[in-house]
Amino acid sequence: MPHINTKYIFISGGVLSGLGKGIVTASLSFLLKSHGYKVVPVKCENYLNLDSGLINPIEHGDPFLCEDGAETDMDLGTYERFLNQDMAMENFITMGQIYKAVIDKERSFYYQGEDVEAIPHVTDEIISRIKAVGDRHQADIVVVELGGTAGEYQNALYYEASRIMKLKHQDTVIHVHVSYLPTPPHLGEPKTKPTQLSVKMLNSMSIQPDFIVARAERMIDVRRLDRFALFCNVLPQNIIACPDVSNIYEVPLIFNQQQFSQKILKLINLPVTKPKIDSWKKLIQLIKKPKKEAYKVAIVGKYFTTGEYNLADSYASLLEAVNHAAWHNNVEIQVKQINSEQVKESNVEEYLSDCQGLIVPIGWGSRGVEGMITAIKYARTQKISFLGLCFGMQLAVVEFARNVCGFAKANSTEVDPKTKYPVIYIIPDQKRNLKLRAYGGTMRLGAWECRIKPNTLAAEIYHQKELISERHRHRYEFNDAFAQALEKFGLIISGRSVKENLVELIELPSTIHPFFFGTQGHPEYKSRPLMPHPVFIKFVKSLKKV
Repeated sequence: MPHINTKYIFISGGVLSGLGKGIVTASLSFLLKSHGYKVVPVKCENYLNLDSGLINPIEHGDPFLCEDGAETDMDLGTYERFLNQDMAMENFITMGQIYKAVIDKERSFYYQGEDVEAIPHVTDEIISRIKAVGDRHQADIVVVELGGTAGEYQNALYYEASRIMKLKHQDTVIHVHVSYLPTPPHLGEPKTKPTQLSVKMLNSMSIQPDFIVARAERMIDVRRLDRFALFCNVLPQNIIACPDVSNIYEVPLIFNQQQFSQKILKLINLPVTKPKIDSWKKLIQLIKKPKKEAYKVAIVGKYFTTGEYNLADSYASLLEAVNHAAWHNNVEIQVKQINSEQVKESNVEEYLSDCQGLIVPIGWGSRGVEGMITAIKYARTQKISFLGLCFGMQLAVVEFARNVCGFAKANSTEVDPKTKYPVIYIIPDQKRNLKLRAYGGTMRLGAWECRIKPNTLAAEIYHQKELISERHRHRYEFNDAFAQALEKFGLIISGRSVKENLVELIELPSTIHPFFFGTQGHPEYKSRPLMPHPVFIKFVKSLKKV
């Protein structure tokens, strides 16, 4: 049923990519929600992929996995963490989805013989999806983040859709432009000219921003604010400073100091109430509280390196989950990012000897696998706290099979299809899809229930719950044909899926190792700053015992 009073806020970016539009979108959405309104964010991506599932993480960051199995842009993870509400495929629009929908409709004679064009048919499809998510949730406000940067040809139709919505619904649509004010060292002052040009680009598309969020190293002084407003045709009070901060979770409080959400509500004719943000203020106090102890945790992964640079975005959700647990435990965690391709038996001690914990995260394919296995062996034998996530759990099984059970060259069939000991394999039902290269159809995606074995580390982590649910994103599984043999040598299978009886959780007994735990699921996607995930809380606590 249409929610006729829904308001729409479009958030665009200018000057350069990576400004933090997702954080601005999440922070503003959080504040609006704190006023008591029902807020739904939507991310519009430019690429022609239907989702983010088959995109290399090095290319576009860590795909975020939702409860419904949607593989989305990492910004949806930011939305979930700030708003404490689940996202889904409906919150994520790609140009590939839009084009496919329009072409499918054309082929089914939906347009009844019209010549199908970008305007109005593609823009109508965009608008209908934005409105549909608002209607479905009976939202008071839909906040739409436009991917990319103003002036790119890939996102022009999203901007055109926002222009059309503004034309048709003057008092229900506003535009927020996030831009960057560089401060050249030889000048020592922030320069507004790049943003002026970005706003002119918007003006050329018949869009006049109502607010500008000015990303810069520091707050903007009054003199520059007035000049900035004059040349961008925006009221001075509607230019919102967004300086660099030590932690992204401070941004809502900086916005609140400038009454950003109150100004938005006034402009869209909604009652202004007092925001309830006490719990968020306590979170920031907790983050800034002096830490009693510091530990070093290695993440051995294969998606850190691109050329001569290291990326953190490839494991964004994991890094966030570690931070959440660290704050909850009042400790500082220094993350050591290690490219698994560089880890060998000859140098593993050099990489890991100063670490109290090891995490081996998600991965695909054979590249860098032996380095991960070598790192896992070191953590097991040296009693370093170990957490294996998805691929990391699978490789922990491989390492145990090789070096404890004596199954020489045991492997996953993903890495070595001809291995004599396929302790990790693809379920027979999925082989046909994989042969047809239907990769999207072979995945086990979204939330799946798991039954936990009593009197195990898993039971302790999950507070003695019998059933838990975690999000999944994988296609290979523990091969049950080897379960009895591995259990004989001490491996504990502490959780199995309710539906298919697949192995979900593995661990080593505390008599053998202080903390050795692997999960086929992805707890990192469910961790939130106000509710850290219990797996990471327990992992961080275990570091104190090493």
